[in-house]
Amino acid sequence: MYSNRVEDTISQLDETIAEDESPTAPSWLWSLLEAPRALAEAGSLLSARAMLRNLPAGDGHAVMTLPGFLASDRSMKTVRTYLRDWDYDAHRWEMGRNLGLSRTTDIEAMLDQRLQEIHEQSGGKVSLIGWSLGGMFARELARRNPDWVRSVITLGSPIGDPRGTNAWRLFEIISGMNIDHEYIRRRVEKLREPIHDIPMTAIYSKSDAIVSEKIAKLPPGTNVENIGVAASHFGMGYNPAVFFAIADRLRQTEGEWQPFEINGLRKFFFH
Repeated sequence: MYSNRVEDTISQLDETIAEDESPTAPSWLWSLLEAPRALAEAGSLLSARAMLRNLPAGDGHAVMTLPGFLASDRSMKTVRTYLRDWDYDAHRWEMGRNLGLSRTTDIEAMLDQRLQEIHEQSGGKVSLIGWSLGGMFARELARRNPDWVRSVITLGSPIGDPRGTNAWRLFEIISGMNIDHEYIRRRVEKLREPIHDIPMTAIYSKSDAIVSEKIAKLPPGTNVENIGVAASHFGMGYNPAVFFAIADRLRQTEGEWQPFEINGLRKFFFH
């Protein structure tokens, strides 16, 4: 209930901002609530454990998880645990901490190689789940390798202007790259271009204190959907509603994608 009240407050604030304005980072005041909210979400996951584990099993296809900025595979261990409970072939990205783009490391070539390994090992297309910056990498990984990717799910991912996040200055310090550099600007402009024939699901939160809702949501398009949840940014990987949505999206038959239905009781948890 508390999270829903926070969402309603943020929604009212958002209505005062014109749609055509550039995204701005969430208020730093909201970041003070990130840690306690994430802990509450982790606690609620324990109470929802039985329900989530009893969801219908999937078809066993391979799923690769991509962690957020400065995070490692450990951050998505819980996600992979539930994926295996649902009979999916869950894989780590196995690239250490996600430090973002770098002048010295071609992270995208490494991702391409890792995806190819999983694709060849599994013998089928791979679904990608990326948290925060990991979702941005997942989306571009699918753009480069459409024949190997079945679907993409992003969790609070900055698909747009990095100034719509509270992490861009830290990114500049760690990567040594300026977000106004022409190379970065070209990449940002491409981020929101459509990726055809691959289902894309963006899970976002209006009360995300790190990534603006405006860049966490994808532009409308074929096989594209945005699912709103009441979640903190750091709690996305432990939120029961997020896990339910992930299970529902992965369970679809390949080539028969349908948008996520928000009706009945689901209206209390999704928008």
